[in-house]
This record gives sequence, C-alpha cells and structure tokens, in this order.
Amino acid sequence: MDHFQGATPVDAGWGAELTAALLADSSEFRVICPFIKAGALDRLLALKPARIQVITRFNLDDFSEGVSDIAALRMLLDSGAQVRGIKKLHAKLYLFANQAIVTSANLTKAALDRNHEFGLVTDDQPIIVTCQAYFNDLWQRGGSNLSHDQLESWEKRVTRNRALGGRPSSRSGLGDFGADAGVVDPTPLHMPAIMTDARQAFVKFLGEGDNRVPLSCSTFDEIERAGCHWAVAYPATKRPRVVKDEAIILIGRLTAEPNDIRVFGRAVGLRHQQGRDDATAADIALRPWKEKCPRYIRVHHAEFVAGRMENGVSLNELMDTLGADSFAPTQRNALSGKGNTDPRRAYQQQAAVELSAEGYSWLSERLQAAFDTNGKVARDTLEQLDWPTLPDPEREANV
Repeated sequence: MDHFQGATPVDAGWGAELTAALLADSSEFRVICPFIKAGALDRLLALKPARIQVITRFNLDDFSEGVSDIAALRMLLDSGAQVRGIKKLHAKLYLFANQAIVTSANLTKAALDRNHEFGLVTDDQPIIVTCQAYFNDLWQRGGSNLSHDQLESWEKRVTRNRALGGRPSSRSGLGDFGADAGVVDPTPLHMPAIMTDARQAFVKFLGEGDNRVPLSCSTFDEIERAGCHWAVAYPATKRPRVVKDEAIILIGRLTAEPNDIRVFGRAVGLRHQQGRDDATAADIALRPWKEKCPRYIRVHHAEFVAGRMENGVSLNELMDTLGADSFAPTQRNALSGKGNTDPRRAYQQQAAVELSAEGYSWLSERLQAAFDTNGKVARDTLEQLDWPTLPDPEREANV
C-alpha cells in the first residue's frame, strides 16, 4: 500500500476537486469520460486550460437521450481541444500536469455537485505515470480528431430524431461514430431521457377551466387526446418563444372535484421553430381543437404515470407548500419586492408556467415517487399512438 501514499479518497464534491486542480496548474487538462454536459464543462473551460485532450463517446443515441451534449463537444472544439471517441467507453479519468483524478463521476452537474461518486485524487508520480500511459494508449486507438463539420452533421440527425418525438421503436440506431478499441460492454446501460441538469423547467397545462376531467380519467386517454407524447400545443396568439432546447416539460391536466392540476408526465422540449412547429392540416383533422392551439413545443422521450389522473402529482399541494417559491416569476417578484407573488394568479390564463429550481425539485421528487408506485405507461402502448413525420433532408438532397 506504500505505492498509494499521496492518494486521497473522495466521495463527493468533484466539481471543487476539478476546479482546484486547474487553478493549481492549467497547463494541461486531459479527460476520459463517457458523458459530458455543457453545464458542467463551462466552469472548467472558464479557467482556460492550455492543452485539452478529451476521449469520450460518439454514440448519437447518448445525445438524443440527453445523457451527453453535442453542445459540450462544440464548446471543447471552440476552446481548441482535441476530441476523440471510443465505442462503449465507461472509464472516467481526469489528468493534470501534476495530478490525476480517478473517479466514478461523469462530467455532469449532477455527478460533480450532487451525487456521491467515489474515487481518488493523487499527486503520486507512479500512479500519474500509469494513468498517463493508459490515456496515451486509448488516445492512439481513438482514431482521428472530431471536426466541426462532423458535429454539425450529428446535430442535424439528433435534432431530427428528437423532433419526431423520440418514438420508442426509434430510440436506438442513430449511429455510433467512435473507434472500436476492443472495450467490452456486456451489460448496456439504459439511460433515462430526463436529466437533473435541466436549465429550464415548465408545467404545461392541458385543458381549460371549463374543460376539466375527473380524477378517474385514464392518463392514457388524455395522452391520446392531447398528443402530448410528441408535442404540447399553445394558442395561435402565443408562440412559445421562452422555451429553450432541453427544457423539461412537466405535463399537467386540469382536473375537477376538487379543481386542481395533476402533473402526470414529463418530457424534454425543443425550442419552437416557426413552420416546423405549427399544426398541419392533417394535425387539425386528427385533433380539431388544434385549430385554436396550433403552436407547438415538440417534446421527446416523454414518460407518463400509468393509471388515472389521481395517480399524478397535485399542483395545489406544490403551491400550498412552497408559495411564491413554486414558480420562477413569483419567486423573482418576492425577491424584488415588486409584482405578483401569488402562485395561483401566476398561471391564470397561461398555457404554461416556468418552475423555480425549488418547484422543479419538489415536483420531480414526487413524480418519480408516482412512477415508482404506479408504473409508467408502457413503451409498447405509446408506440401504438400517432407519431409525427418530417421531410427527410438527406433523401430530398439525393432526389
């Protein structure tokens, strides 16, 4: 064990460890990490490491599922980094000029700041030399460096897949462009689409005050009626400009006896694009109410509580518990001492409302509990619903 003198075990706070290592010496930053998110990467790049080499995964399914970011890879290239991909990569290693970190933590905000991830921080030279040799060997097997042109092509594929709703039958097969380095992957991981690194979260309301459903209403019946497995609709006069890519959309239905809003699903949203995200004649023929609500936020990888609306999460309970801290607008007003701070007034006559960080955390915890208790609407069941179509630009280009 003398060989491991100088190695410190760590089980939390990895963001601070990486930041401290770069502050001590930013001349070199080499990373092996399967999943990288922009929100975790930007703080490290702000320290302007001089030489950056990254080995990660180039499986487009990871980007579609939201466990890794194309935006993060673009940030790396824009910072002058060299990036290579390895298929089925699982290792995590962070190398600096005079320090090495071996950990279970991916380069995501959840892993760096909230999760308990175990590993070692060391300045022991024999360990560092061994880690450097491992990195160099994997780097040589990683093929050529990633280019901006490749990244742009991948982004178009992933965006198209997401705009099609992330249909269960098409949730794999986008392509893995990493090099085959002989890494064995006997138990592929199923990665959840909903991530905790969300920069925005909204509750989208289905139904109107004079069109409430009883708590006994089937959640599947509402999914089928609303088509919320691939889009949530907004009025013709209100294009939803505020929603950004990868915003989390919590899906709630106005209910009666008592009057409430039950959150029964969640999905990942895409920012609204005029034209692409407007109801077609076929959409309106299938759901005539879309004539009044033809503007979309497309969603992908949606998941819903199985059973009835009563199995969902009560928005009344959220507002009773957190008050002004339920929603972002009322929380801002409370902090500034100006404007409305009543959460019930905040969503009146609105198609959706942005959640505060506290509101999102509260709802997410209880929605997960609802999934655990009641299960989710099965993928095979969602597969039977209608799904959108889009022109295929690659096919059109070859005509």
